[in-house]
Amino acid sequence: MTCIITGMEKLEEFVTKTVNDNIWTVIPYLLIAAGLYFGITTLVVQIRMIPEMFRSVIDRGGEVKSDAEGISSFKAFTISAASRVGTGNVAGVAVAITLGGPGAVFWMWMIALLGGATSFVEATLAQLWKTKEGDGTYRGGPAYYLTRGLNAKWLAYVFAVAITITFGFVYNAIQSNSIAESVATSVGFDSPTFKFVIGVGLAVMTGIIIFGGVHRIANFTQVVVPVMAVLYLIVGIVVVAMNITEVPGMFKEIVYHAFGLKEIAGATVGAAFMNGMRRGLFSNEAGQGSAPNAAATATVSHPVKQGLVQTLGVYFDTLLVCSLTAFIILLGDPAVGEGVSGASLTQEALAGQVGEWGIHFVTIILFFLAFSSIIGNYYLAQANLEFFTQSKAVMTGFRAFVMLWVLGGAIGSVPLVWALGDTFAAIMVVINLIAIVPLGGVAVKLLKNYNEQKRKGLDPIFHRDMLPELKNVECWDGSDAVCRRGGKIVTEV
Repeated sequence: MTCIITGMEKLEEFVTKTVNDNIWTVIPYLLIAAGLYFGITTLVVQIRMIPEMFRSVIDRGGEVKSDAEGISSFKAFTISAASRVGTGNVAGVAVAITLGGPGAVFWMWMIALLGGATSFVEATLAQLWKTKEGDGTYRGGPAYYLTRGLNAKWLAYVFAVAITITFGFVYNAIQSNSIAESVATSVGFDSPTFKFVIGVGLAVMTGIIIFGGVHRIANFTQVVVPVMAVLYLIVGIVVVAMNITEVPGMFKEIVYHAFGLKEIAGATVGAAFMNGMRRGLFSNEAGQGSAPNAAATATVSHPVKQGLVQTLGVYFDTLLVCSLTAFIILLGDPAVGEGVSGASLTQEALAGQVGEWGIHFVTIILFFLAFSSIIGNYYLAQANLEFFTQSKAVMTGFRAFVMLWVLGGAIGSVPLVWALGDTFAAIMVVINLIAIVPLGGVAVKLLKNYNEQKRKGLDPIFHRDMLPELKNVECWDGSDAVCRRGGKIVTEV
């Protein structure tokens, strides 16, 4: 056991200092530049069309007669939300505040606002270049728009490998790690053996669901994610209400620390910026190329509809759920900077506000959110593995390996699993931005097509003949009932 611990410490030091400290000096600026570029070219779509986002997420146009024929816009939203809303919202925010101080929260907000435009573009592109499965469902994502839109199949393979490893293995290890940590805190029994038992249980539960296919994943997440998120939000709002007189001072602290006007425990403006960016990206995934894989599964009448839905997902995740976690922690007046603490910091902060039951409440919420993230992460990885092969034997082996990483994550150290997550997230960001920046003009054309139909009072639909200059578009030929108007195929705006 001592050798294992020593090995983990050395690996953690290498990943953190040699890899992350270098690559993460560049990644935040790439994300900011991309967000500004897409915000300008789409005329600030992430703010301008917020009302349309709410209409799109409840749009029934994507509903078909049976689940065997497609996945609704809302179900696709919950698959991506299952990946987004989880450990990052509870444990990730705590890590960011511990390492970067209250100012990290401000930079999490900034990456969400800028990332909204990026998320819109990548999700819209994923919808355009999606491919149809034999059972009527769809799949797509960066690997597909890299191949069909950018004609860079070799880079598509690199991305597919990166996301399969990141979400299938590394991110799932983070989720199980946080579940094990929170349960250990809740029961007051923190030992490697106990966490191993938790890991075994999580691995078995994961296997039961992931061997059931995408519809079982969608059905599971569309129930669990909204219920758990709402319960967590209610408690967060109650905590804020209980401390309403302290809220203005809390916002002041966030802004002061964000710009270095006040520093504590070594949490400089640089630490606030970097940790806010890292944890913000881990949580909302804007620009990372992960959510587009879920966005592509939806049966909708126009690619832009799902682009708007995924943008709303970024806001829901970071501006709402992450913010309430930050408020719970900051209103609890934590000793920021005294070592990295994940879910346990959130648990203790909530317990200080509402009593001991707060510890167990966070454990329950985190369990369901993190477990749904494991399922959502698996789907994103599976969609990209299928880019290589449809072999049942390969898929079975992959699922077994996912279960193994879920088990391993439960007994791993908190800093190590988060450091690995940062490394692989950075790799995905670089590859995805290489694709969506040059393809951003396509998303702008689709947005223009969408708005032209809205101005005519029509529910927007899309046919690939409306923009014949777009090549390699497999779907959008009018074969889906939702892409017809009055039962007829429409090829002009």
